[in-house]
Amino acid sequence: MSRILAIDYGKKRTGLAVSDPLGIIATGLTTVDTEQVVYYMKQYFAREAVSEILLGYPRNLDGSETDITKKVEKFHGQLQKLFPDKKVQLVDERFTSKMAFQSMIDSGLKKKDRQNKALIDEISATILLQGYLDGVR
Repeated sequence: MSRILAIDYGKKRTGLAVSDPLGIIATGLTTVDTEQVVYYMKQYFAREAVSEILLGYPRNLDGSETDITKKVEKFHGQLQKLFPDKKVQLVDERFTSKMAFQSMIDSGLKKKDRQNKALIDEISATILLQGYLDGVR
């Protein structure tokens, strides 16, 4: 069985999450500098079987583009070319950052820890992936 990788792409940092091999549970993987994300993915794919990549697709509440939507679309095309053996799809990521921040509050993280934007990106990717996994079944 293979895993599904979720990406919360950002201008500076990119959060990554991965499913278990059965595709039931999403787990935060890491946050990497956006410039290094492709390198990291290549290294990860050499160690782990991944069949699908979910890329968070940023949109405003009214459905219009955000300031990073075009970059994500470009990255989506890059992923399709770099990893033709994997299904790469865009998934609506509206509310994931807010949900990530709220989950940090709910879990009792101190204010200083909640200001860790890298952690928010990783949790956002995890929420994105878990929502997808829950919807597939």
